[in-house]
Amino acid sequence: MPYASRTIGDVIDDVNRSYFLPAIQRPYVWSSSQVVALFDSLLKGYPISSFMFWAVDEETKAEIRCYKFIENYRPDVANEATSAEGRQVVLVLDGQQRLTSLLIGLRGTFSERAKGARHSNAAAWSAKSLFIDLLKDPDPRSADDDGENEFGITYGLAFMERRPVNNNRRHWFKVGSILDYATEERLEGLIAKVKDELHPGVSAWERDLAEETLRSLHRVVWREEAVNFYTETDQSPDRVLDIFVRANDGGTKLSKADLLMSMITSKWSSGSARDEIIGFVEFINKGLAAPNKITRDLVLKASLVLCDYDVAYNVKNFTGEAIATIESNWSRIKQAIENTFRLLNRHGLTQDNLGSLNATLPLVYYIYNTPGFDFRGTSEFEQVNAANMHYWLLNSLLVGAFAGQSDMAITMARAALRDHLRVGRDFPKQKLFDAMAKGGRLSQVDERTIEELLDLQYGKPRTFVALSLLYPGIDWHGSTWQSDHIIPQAAAQKNVLRGRNLPEHRIQEILGAVNRLGNLQLLRGDENIEKGALQFRSWITGRRSDFYEQHMIPRRLDLCDVLTLPEFVREREKLIRERLLERLGKVPA
Repeated sequence: MPYASRTIGDVIDDVNRSYFLPAIQRPYVWSSSQVVALFDSLLKGYPISSFMFWAVDEETKAEIRCYKFIENYRPDVANEATSAEGRQVVLVLDGQQRLTSLLIGLRGTFSERAKGARHSNAAAWSAKSLFIDLLKDPDPRSADDDGENEFGITYGLAFMERRPVNNNRRHWFKVGSILDYATEERLEGLIAKVKDELHPGVSAWERDLAEETLRSLHRVVWREEAVNFYTETDQSPDRVLDIFVRANDGGTKLSKADLLMSMITSKWSSGSARDEIIGFVEFINKGLAAPNKITRDLVLKASLVLCDYDVAYNVKNFTGEAIATIESNWSRIKQAIENTFRLLNRHGLTQDNLGSLNATLPLVYYIYNTPGFDFRGTSEFEQVNAANMHYWLLNSLLVGAFAGQSDMAITMARAALRDHLRVGRDFPKQKLFDAMAKGGRLSQVDERTIEELLDLQYGKPRTFVALSLLYPGIDWHGSTWQSDHIIPQAAAQKNVLRGRNLPEHRIQEILGAVNRLGNLQLLRGDENIEKGALQFRSWITGRRSDFYEQHMIPRRLDLCDVLTLPEFVREREKLIRERLLERLGKVPA
């Protein structure tokens, strides 16, 4: 369908009558200054970019949730849900901020807080309407501030709680009043009325200026077709989502969950799916013992996985039947996801180092289908299987088993788990490794990937994961473990090394070794503090004998010095290889 145009007045008349917002839209975020700048641009004849609409048919209307545009803005006011029944519905895919701003400026209010007042003080907020000073010369050369404001505004536009008193220097007109003067005939009557109301001290030139400003405002709202828009009529939600994401690519990052919120909420019988899912994501990310970074996309994809639907994250897979099944199992779905992330957090896996959310889905599926266990208990079953889940996930993260197109990997892992759970309850890590390998997906560290792991550097998410794999007997309960340099990083600073009169090539060798995996270990937070408070030589010589074995530290104190750091790292890498090969069930060569 080609682009079309309408006047602002005509479009505003249809807002919240036929123009609505889908659930995919983000909240209104513009400031009052941005609204003023939009009207200033229109009065100057500047274009305000095109809009994108979606005309939905009767069948699609039944699948979506519509929201009204905000007319009277307050920071704590959300878009109100509304029914699409009994009316023509056009959803705004691109242009929400601009269209809301036009609505506020012409027909609504913008609430602002008094300077210095508390946000929670209701009396500190006042609803303001947009006014224009008809005696303000918009020529930037006549501006009192030489046009030097944030948006280069030159028209006398301002939000005010009530109309100011007019005098011989100012005459204020409520911008929205122009909506009552659509025709040329009514405009002429308005101009005559305003001229009669002007202060006697206003000059003839200023009277002409007031008339010209009114005519400009009328032209912008009622004569010029300033709203240039494209209307999509295809009813495919996936196509519309793709259009929407592309149209908003320069703005806030959008996900498929945004559109699905609309589709699911319309069929979610017990309240709002949108509030349920957003609240749950917030809880997992901020309400557990460690910070996480899950998304609505993960929760919705997990719902498909747990309810044994096609795992492809497409709108078409969220049928009415699928949504009903998800809702009926929603409390169990939430519990499985929560227990999974509590398990991961206990093992030090958080938003900082969990490189793949999709890799957690097989764990969620297993926990979902093992009711009665949250794997926090002290029974042998829970401890053994918690360790097996952790081991399997570490391997999968390190080799990138769920990177790229992960649907096949998720499907294979789910099938292997489903088959095993028909006959057993334990977590079948080896069956998962074998099933993934049979399907052409490497999910376990092998001899080839060991060398890649040794190249990992301090501070990278996979580095903590690799270190975790090296400590099979570690007690994760009640302790915070940190990645730590064995030979302190502070001792390997370039200026420190130059102060010890080392040749440049040796300095570069030391600098290249200090952040390698071979110089890193996992230490409890309290041990790390203790280590930092002592001279390194005193600290390392004071360790018990089993500490060296646990941390794979060469029993050569002559190498435990920054001057021999490259040699120390090479010796320790040999021990790391041995540890990894042992964990793979292979005898080191």
